[in-house]
Amino acid sequence: MSNYISIISAVAAFLITALSGLFVIPLLRKLKFGQTILEDGPTWHEGKQGTPTMGGIMIIAGVVISVILCVVLGFVFDFEVISHVRFKRYLIMLIAGVVMSLMMAAIGFIDDFIKIKKERNLGLTAKQKTFLQLAVSALYLVAVFFAGVKDTYIPFVGFVSITSSLGLLFWPIALFFVYGFVNAVNLTDGIDGLASGVTLVVSCFFMLISGALQTEAIGVLAAALAGACAGFILWNAKPAKVFMGDTGSLFLGGMVVNLAFMTERPVYLLLVGIVYLVEAISVMLQVAHFKRTGKRLFKMAPIHHHFEMNGWSEQKIVYVFSGVTFVACAIVFTAIMLNI
Repeated sequence: MSNYISIISAVAAFLITALSGLFVIPLLRKLKFGQTILEDGPTWHEGKQGTPTMGGIMIIAGVVISVILCVVLGFVFDFEVISHVRFKRYLIMLIAGVVMSLMMAAIGFIDDFIKIKKERNLGLTAKQKTFLQLAVSALYLVAVFFAGVKDTYIPFVGFVSITSSLGLLFWPIALFFVYGFVNAVNLTDGIDGLASGVTLVVSCFFMLISGALQTEAIGVLAAALAGACAGFILWNAKPAKVFMGDTGSLFLGGMVVNLAFMTERPVYLLLVGIVYLVEAISVMLQVAHFKRTGKRLFKMAPIHHHFEMNGWSEQKIVYVFSGVTFVACAIVFTAIMLNI
């Protein structure tokens, strides 16, 4: 059972997510939960107006149900091969991460619901989102602390303590790290299959890392995320029959961040999540440049829209961005194997 638990997690998540589309998408259409397209976006996106959104609940169902299934199987068949103390820590972080991701998804759900009801592309205000997401991020880090995490890995330095002296700076930095990356994943969700495609690659990376670190809890969670993303792509690849909405993208962000913290090497997410990071930075640069000069730095931000406005097809953007993510993951995996 130990050798197959991650496979079970991935397959279960894939099937649950893929099959749920058969009834979730018609239900979303019936409820008239359609996407509102930005007026200043690419004109060819107007054809997506009304496509069912909030499909992220399909991903959530796939991940949560498969993780619960695997945890139960794990206790029954004793699949965990590492020591009890470390298992307890990883189990707490697994639960905390899923709960944090669900809370982020709830914020996204409220945001999506407001957009739909008011028939506009703006839901919660920026201040409301920021407050709620920072609060959830802080609660998650409290759980990480009580799980017994005492060190974090810094490349070329090694593990450093985060419980004393300068190491305590880890926590305020981590707060904005969690908040920032969750929103970066959210910004990546702008064209058919992009966020789910990139996150599929990232989650597969964490599956490999779980094997290298001999930490099945990470493997189960990463496999569930990979399976759910693959299942969702069946419905979200161009032409998308459903969008994940903030409900799904914020959930994905929470999951990716938690996987990074579970490895005790969150700093590596800066490279593994290079696409997320560039998407977020492009928005910040666009806003700053426009405020200073009154002109746009990119034709449109996030940056995937800039490439789209320059003639790249949505499929090409998904392939290239996923490819870049794959290369970044390969570099980080090599670095971890070499203990860099």
